[in-house]
Amino acid sequence: MTTATRILIVDDHPLAREGLKAVLTAAGLTIVGEVATGEEAVEQASALVPDVVLMDVRLGSGIDGLEATRRISALGLPTKVLMLTLHDMPGYVREALAAGAAGYVLKDTGIDELRNSVSQVMAGQTAIPLPLMASVMQAGGRVTPSPSHIDSLTERELEVLDLVSEGKTNKEIARVLGISPATVKAHVERIISKLSVSDRTQAAVLATSRRAMREGF
Repeated sequence: MTTATRILIVDDHPLAREGLKAVLTAAGLTIVGEVATGEEAVEQASALVPDVVLMDVRLGSGIDGLEATRRISALGLPTKVLMLTLHDMPGYVREALAAGAAGYVLKDTGIDELRNSVSQVMAGQTAIPLPLMASVMQAGGRVTPSPSHIDSLTERELEVLDLVSEGKTNKEIARVLGISPATVKAHVERIISKLSVSDRTQAAVLATSRRAMREGF
């Protein structure tokens, strides 16, 4: 039997915590704790060792979510920190990732996307919506894939990459292309290697940038 992912919620608004508890529990996740401050987040992460900490950036008093993330990361726990916030400024995203966050999603995201983000960080991937990731990369200077890297992709790999950039899963890509999910997985792994990126999210961002250049944006 698969064990439900254990979540610690960090948010200084009681109603936000209650709402998150309700939707996450309904989605099959286990809430092991909820706290309102950064200090409590570090303390409870150490005590409970949750699978994922859902962390707001701005907290009412004491240290903020970014500093709490740094301190949790320094504990050396297997716990993943996923930022869940209203703030979409690129600077916050970069600072959160530098602090050790495994992902960054906005509070207006749907429950299915949030659940998928939790699954992504649990799988060791970076969970950031593509539009947000693209804005972060562009804010630090236009980022485009190296032509030599792109040229090394086969026609099939380019097809797979474009579908990855649309947010499709391996199973969905397999259905579109008429191949097996295992074959899609192998293509994705080769794409990640050839583009010298760490996961499919970063590969998808490069694909989005490539498409924008191709369309003249």
